[in-house]
Amino acid sequence: MLFSQVRGRPVVASAGAAQLGVVTSLTVDTASGRVGHVRVRGGRLRRETVLAWDALESLGPDVVLVRSTAAPEPVPPRHDILGSRVLTEAGNERGTVLDVVFEPRTGRILTVVTTLDEWPPDRLLGLGDHALVVRAG
Repeated sequence: MLFSQVRGRPVVASAGAAQLGVVTSLTVDTASGRVGHVRVRGGRLRRETVLAWDALESLGPDVVLVRSTAAPEPVPPRHDILGSRVLTEAGNERGTVLDVVFEPRTGRILTVVTTLDEWPPDRLLGLGDHALVVRAG
């Protein structure tokens, strides 16, 4: 599945089927090579909340189901990988992130697709405000 396919999907609590909002983005944990959190915008004040990946019950083709006991997490810094510049650890420009392919059941990242290359998760070093940093090889 692609990160871009998940944006805008409704997020629903499995018990009671109450809609919590829509997915705005997925966060990446570069150390583990997995999706760390799901960012959701919704509610009366249209505030953004963050749910841990483990709080998801399923990621279906039309909806994201969340366990009813899932509590919002403290909001980590927003570093959206889509559209990020890609730099090697030596500072060489390697394009821009177009999308991320991941396994929807586990959140494991399979590859990061950029304008110039594809990067496996074991080459991801960090993601910040400025860029995604990758290990050249």
